Amino acid sequence: MSTIEKIQEELDVLIQETKKHEIILHNDDVNTFDHVIDSLVDVCDHTLEQAEQCATLVHYKGKCAVKTGEYKDLESRCSKLLQLGLSAEII
Repeated sequence: MSTIEKIQEELDVLIQETKKHEIILHNDDVNTFDHVIDSLVDVCDHTLEQAEQCATLVHYKGKCAVKTGEYKDLESRCSKLLQLGLSAEII
């Protein structure tokens, strides 16, 4: 087995072991579109267009995955969204 093959094999194993999580934002009857959009831009580093699309999906579908990543990174972001009055969870 060559060194390149071994490194690729180790990389494949590391990628498989890293579990990705998502912040799911849920629809509510309290927050305005502008508040949701501003919150996603500030907390999740969305562009204005991304935030608008997510807000629209949440409104019409009831929920939307707004950020994907490692749990450690998402935990503080989800907490901030909750502090801003949004309904969110990590799955």
